[in-house]
Amino acid sequence: MSIKRNVHLVTGGRFHDTGFARLELLKLLAELPCASVSVGQDFSSIDQILNADLLISYTCDVRPTFGQQVVLKAFLERGGRWFALHGTNSFLDFDTTDGPIDAFGVTIPGVPFAPDLAPEFMSLLGTRFVTHPPIQPFQITVAEPEHPIVAGIEDFTAIDEPYCCEVFGPIQVLLESRYSSENMTDLPPEWDVPDRVQPQMYLKTIGSGTVLYLMLGHCCGRFDMQPIMDECDVVRASWDLPVFYELLRRGLNWGVG
Repeated sequence: MSIKRNVHLVTGGRFHDTGFARLELLKLLAELPCASVSVGQDFSSIDQILNADLLISYTCDVRPTFGQQVVLKAFLERGGRWFALHGTNSFLDFDTTDGPIDAFGVTIPGVPFAPDLAPEFMSLLGTRFVTHPPIQPFQITVAEPEHPIVAGIEDFTAIDEPYCCEVFGPIQVLLESRYSSENMTDLPPEWDVPDRVQPQMYLKTIGSGTVLYLMLGHCCGRFDMQPIMDECDVVRASWDLPVFYELLRRGLNWGVG
């Protein structure tokens, strides 16, 4: 007989196909007989979060209130597990001081930037998104091959957004990358530091609880870039890779274990 595990899945935000991500994650959760799942679009479902054994988030520019950050911290400190994906650590805005600009052939409202907000939220997560070069192939290296979450996973090439993040340690890096202008296009100069580890999957302990963060996983549907673009190409990035689904399954099993 399975022991019930309460799982709360949060998917929402801008510029991503959160409906696709929600569907794929729910299909994977359906493989776990112990999982009793609730779903939200932000971090406002206080009771569901506090009662959860596992919190999963696939968001972009979903900004928790101060009170919601307090709840997330309490959830972790009492032993909760949080599997955070892709843009959870991303807040996005545009500096419109000089008006619209052209970026890669698309007119956008201004210079994009990642506002440094909700420091407690980012500290809990262990990283804060700063920027990323365009989607492109880059190498993912297994940093701790003996750890059960990544044991048996071989180094692989992802085609995804190479996230450049500020790190709030200590964190235990499971997958990593090294960014260099020699092997990556349009890499901002301040991130062209080949010896700097860019975490792609890591663990962070908060009290009796743990965050597992996986940076990969961009996806975008036809209408997800509105109002910037009426339509855009459908992008699935790492969701096209079997190894990505293996990492998701391992993360979910870790979360309900």
